[in-house]
Amino acid sequence: MRIGLVTEGGYPYATGEARLWCDRLVRGLPQHEFELYALSRTAEQERARVPLPEHVTGVRTAPLWAPADDGRSYSRRERRRFGESFRELVQGICAGAPDPFASGLYGLAELARDQGGLYAALRSESAVRALESACRAPGASGTVRAAQVTDLLEFVDELERLLRPLSLDWYEDPGGLGAADICHAAAGGVAALPGLLAKRFCGVPLLVTEYGVQLRAHYLAQLDARREPADRPAVRALLAAFHLRLAVEIYARADFLTPGNAHARRWQEKCGATRERLRTVYPGMEADRFASVGEAADCGDPDTLVWVGRIEPAKDLIALLHAFAEVRRAAPDTRLRIFATAAAPGYLADCRSLAAQLFPDEAADAVTVGENPVTFEEIGGPDAPSPAEAYGAGRVVVLSSVIEGFPVTLAEAMFSGRATVSTDVGAVFEVIGGTGLVVPPRNPRALADACLSLLRDPARAQRLGAAARARALELFTVEQNVAAFQEIYLRLLAKGSARPAGEVPFARPPEAHVPGHWTSPTWAEPLPDPSSEAAV
Repeated sequence: MRIGLVTEGGYPYATGEARLWCDRLVRGLPQHEFELYALSRTAEQERARVPLPEHVTGVRTAPLWAPADDGRSYSRRERRRFGESFRELVQGICAGAPDPFASGLYGLAELARDQGGLYAALRSESAVRALESACRAPGASGTVRAAQVTDLLEFVDELERLLRPLSLDWYEDPGGLGAADICHAAAGGVAALPGLLAKRFCGVPLLVTEYGVQLRAHYLAQLDARREPADRPAVRALLAAFHLRLAVEIYARADFLTPGNAHARRWQEKCGATRERLRTVYPGMEADRFASVGEAADCGDPDTLVWVGRIEPAKDLIALLHAFAEVRRAAPDTRLRIFATAAAPGYLADCRSLAAQLFPDEAADAVTVGENPVTFEEIGGPDAPSPAEAYGAGRVVVLSSVIEGFPVTLAEAMFSGRATVSTDVGAVFEVIGGTGLVVPPRNPRALADACLSLLRDPARAQRLGAAARARALELFTVEQNVAAFQEIYLRLLAKGSARPAGEVPFARPPEAHVPGHWTSPTWAEPLPDPSSEAAV
């Protein structure tokens, strides 16, 4: 079957876990044809593309970062048509009404398909005036009602960028997304917009996978934006309303939704997704990368705690350092090794400064160089060239986050056979499943007590590590992920509304499809009946 895989800011360009799971999925299903539709975020991102397997038959890229002006200007009738659809869209945003929002969204998409020209229209004075009227109309929130002209201009500018997928030529092109058997959006939000339009215009079944709920990610980003000097509450409220209405529409129209954990599933259900269209599919990870550590008899340094991940405020290393101060009072020989996969420079500097204050360099005697019991290291450095060796450096792995989706580093620690101490955020409790200790977030004393309990009981730590590895091998491998999506693809194809009426699923064998120029329309035409006049 032909699968159109839609990504935003990820595969086949960006690095990171978002790219890796798509690559593992594509390589794990070589019996299907994949066509990639990538929404890129930056010009730099497009300069490096990962090698693709042979059954990826094409890659189309649409830059969300670049203006999409096609130079088209509307006639009076087209301007009226645009105004009606745009007023419905912004009415749905400002008043929180799903029906006008959906009607306006698809009206703009149909206009873009027929005439183009959305770029100029969305930035026009009439669009700003329509938005202002919607903000002042009954039903709008007080924050939205207070929007100033600068707020309206800023929101219209951002809305034009978010709606650029409406103007793409992917949908009704004979070889485009509209001709796929299934559209698989690798994320929600803007990444699912092409799938919504392919379903509406061409009847292509839509599958949406969310390992991190895009609506939740937007809300978290808005929390950070509130700390900026140029914070505009009205713009934030309008953007949040747009993303909420878009999420509700995606969850209502998708044929199937695959959240990456129960935490994401609850978000989707709160936004209207029905349970019969939901199935939790955990991300697939390469267990072999951690086999040497996970199967080794050595459980690591019994006096070392390990932390692995991106050093940023959401990981709350400040609380971890205060917890480690409590651990050191009870167990003076304990060390904390922090391995960074990436870092926010300012936050890293704050953590280093706090570690230097809490733990002055120590020396055994007057002639020995002092060492700090807390070390900051990078994955790929001389002492930990691989993540597996980082996890293998200690007996207990700690996760201290205050915000998490699916905790990838926690699953990696489980593959490595390590006992874990984690904060109860996101999908942590679901991933651990009783094979590690879980404490409340922002509670250094509870975090310290849990670490000490495992450091003082090596046998218990070893049992928990073995149980954690067994659980990870059962739930989080690439094989289970690929098998789940293979089953879902077949289910959607059998049900798919894209087939002509009366066509039987799988009636045509795979060998009947010959890729390349042999499938041209003239070659594919049926031979005339020998008894007809055309054959004479």
